[in-house]
Amino acid sequence: MLSYSRQLIDEEDIRVVSEVLRSDFLAQGPRVAEFESDLADYTGAKYAVAFNSATSALRAAYSVAGIGEGDAIITSPISFVATSNMFVDLGAIPIWCDVKLDGNINENQIEKLITPNTKAIVPVDFAGKPVEIECIIEIAAKHNLLLIQDASHALGSSVKGKKVGSFADMTIFSFHAIKPITTGEGGAVVTNNEEYAKALRLYRSHGMVKKQLWNSDMVSMGYNLRMTEVAAALGSSQLKKLERFIDTRNEIAAYFDARFESEKLFLTQKIESNTRSSRHLYPIILNPELHCPKEDIFTELQERGLGVQVHYKPIYQNSFYIQKFGRVALPVANDFYLSEISIPCNQTMSMDDAKYVADTLLDVVHKYNHRGCSF
Repeated sequence: MLSYSRQLIDEEDIRVVSEVLRSDFLAQGPRVAEFESDLADYTGAKYAVAFNSATSALRAAYSVAGIGEGDAIITSPISFVATSNMFVDLGAIPIWCDVKLDGNINENQIEKLITPNTKAIVPVDFAGKPVEIECIIEIAAKHNLLLIQDASHALGSSVKGKKVGSFADMTIFSFHAIKPITTGEGGAVVTNNEEYAKALRLYRSHGMVKKQLWNSDMVSMGYNLRMTEVAAALGSSQLKKLERFIDTRNEIAAYFDARFESEKLFLTQKIESNTRSSRHLYPIILNPELHCPKEDIFTELQERGLGVQVHYKPIYQNSFYIQKFGRVALPVANDFYLSEISIPCNQTMSMDDAKYVADTLLDVVHKYNHRGCSF
C-alpha cells in the first residue's frame, strides 16, 4: 500500500546506527550534541535542543516560557492533539482560531481573540506549508505575546529563502517515523534565545547540572525527556538527505498540482512562489457535495492501495475538550474536517506511483459524485 507519508531508511542510516550500538554510549553521549548542532545550522537558529518526542518538546517549550494556570493560548484546532494538550496540562486555556482552506490558522482572525489573559500564539504549519509568519510576528510583537511555532510538519520549509525555525521565539519539530526526517520517535525545540535553550536542557534532564566529580545539583523541576544516541545518529544521517527528500515530495506534488489543476470536485493546497513546503502531506479538500460519501471514498481508496488519512478532527471536537471547555464550532475548521483527505506523497514513491495515485483518486472521486446524502 502506498502510504500518505513514509520514512526512507538507507544503508548509511543503518551503518551509523550500528556504529552507535557498538560504541560506549547509547545515551547521554556526543551524538545528541552533534545532531543539535546540525539542526541549528540547517534551520539558521542559534540553538537546538533535542527531545525524545515532539510532544515532550512542546511541553518543555510551554513550560520554560512560563505558560501556566489561566493563561490563554491562541492556536489552531487543525492539528494533532499534542499541540494543545501540553499547555492545557499546565493549566492554560485554548482559544481556538479558525483556519483557512489550506488548513493553516487564519492570521486575520487572531487579533480579535486577544485579551489581557493572552500569553502566546501557537500557529501550526499544516502539511508543511508555512503559516503567514511575518503577519503573526507583527501581531505578537504589537501585543507583547510569545510566539511558539508548532512546525512538526515543516522541517525544511521556508519563506523567502529563510528556513522555518528561525522566525518564532521557539519552534518545535517532530522526527516521528512519517515526518520529513525521522529518528524513530523524537523532536526538538530551536530558538535564538540562550536563556530558553539553557532552561530547555535542564527541563529535559531532571533539572540537574553537574558540578564537580560525582556531585550534581537539581536546580529546577525537570523530567527525563532526553533523546538517545541511536536516535540522534539517525537524525544527523537523515538530515543530510532532507533536501533530496523534499525535492522528491515537491516533484510528486507538482505532478499532482498539474493533474488536478482543472478539477471541480476538490481543491488542493496552493503554495506561494516565495514559499517552500516540506510537503509532509498532500491534502485534497473535497467539495461539500462529497461530504456524505467521504467515508465510502476513503474506504475505496484504501481498498485500491492508497494509504490515505484524514488530518485532522478539530481538537475541540474531542470528548476531553468538550467536557473541559464546552462545545466550540468554527465554520471553516468544521468544514475542513469534513472535506480533507491526505493522499500518498513521499520520498519512497516513483512517478509511476504518483500516476497511479492520481488516476485512482480521480476515478474514485468521480464515481461518488452526485450520490448525495441518505438519511
